[in-house]
Amino acid sequence: MITYLIIGITAIVSFLAFQNVSLMEKLQFNAAQVIHRKQYYRLISHAFVHISWTHLIVNMLVLYFFGRNVENYFSYFFGNRADFSFIALYIGGILVSNAWSLIKHQNDYYYNAVGASGAVSAVLFAFIFLDPWEKLYLFAIIPIPGIVFGVGYLIYSYQMGKRKSDNIAHDAHFLGAVFGFIFPILLKPELFSRFIDLLPNF
Repeated sequence: MITYLIIGITAIVSFLAFQNVSLMEKLQFNAAQVIHRKQYYRLISHAFVHISWTHLIVNMLVLYFFGRNVENYFSYFFGNRADFSFIALYIGGILVSNAWSLIKHQNDYYYNAVGASGAVSAVLFAFIFLDPWEKLYLFAIIPIPGIVFGVGYLIYSYQMGKRKSDNIAHDAHFLGAVFGFIFPILLKPELFSRFIDLLPNF
């Protein structure tokens, strides 16, 4: 399954970057390096390195639990295009999630970012779109319907992004989530009618 492949590659690259500061610096997202030195690979490579084991494990756990389900849904809805569609969802989540940072920090050589959070948010919200009432567990304890969690997540990410009170790229989480929600619709517009039909089924 593609989910396992992504987890494996991310774990290996992150581990190597933990041991090698130079590798970490080469792979991390830096908008100024992308724009002015044309290091376009950074637009994707940053999602395969993480700042710490906790950062890596949290992202990969979320991907593990929801990526497999999204793959199954994609297999059902998209048939032999399922694998390609899932890869496009993940890579698209990486690219879209940092679009705003690319513009905002294009002249800031000191701004760096790493992690798969934007792509993982895309996968999570693709799952919420396809199964809006499935329970998600806040703090791994409190069950919340996916659609309710999703709305709260977007509001929280938007507000925290405006405050800029921590070092978390909340804008990347927000953009990745929005992309993940609309991506299945782009592939198959009739899925939006399915989503609307599911909403009263709580």
